[in-house]
Amino acid sequence: MYFILFISFLIIQRLTELYISRRNEKWLLSKGAVEYGRGHYPFMVGMHTAFIFSLIGEYYLAGDPHTLSYIFLALVILLLAFKFWVLNSLGTYWNTKIYRVPGAGPIKKGPYKLFKHPNYADVVCEIAIIPLVFHLYYTAAIFTILNAIMLTVRIRVENKVWAN
Repeated sequence: MYFILFISFLIIQRLTELYISRRNEKWLLSKGAVEYGRGHYPFMVGMHTAFIFSLIGEYYLAGDPHTLSYIFLALVILLLAFKFWVLNSLGTYWNTKIYRVPGAGPIKKGPYKLFKHPNYADVVCEIAIIPLVFHLYYTAAIFTILNAIMLTVRIRVENKVWAN
């Protein structure tokens, strides 16, 4: 029962992020934004979709009831609060795609005052920790590696965009 509630919340949260991203995308395009990194974006979407399916698959294939880890659940809640701070700091500039509005510089408020890629730091932690709420070690290991590969590509593109 806890897993169904958790995974439902996670799916709703991810779909809400996509809704916000699409809304922001319209605003960004109205300001003349240019998109970068189109080539890797479908792979990123596929990876995050496969992550959800892997959580569900590993949970049900394991066969024995998984106990809930309250420590990892608390960490996920903290990560969600951090993500809210990140999204709030970026406002309409936040997007799942890489956009740059001509003449606009990088955001320098909220967690962006502290370090360069707080959104990606949050995603790294989410991918590693979310599966551990239900002791889904294979999903945690496999997708932590896949996410590291994806973010290596993505951060390289984003750094190049902001270097100009």
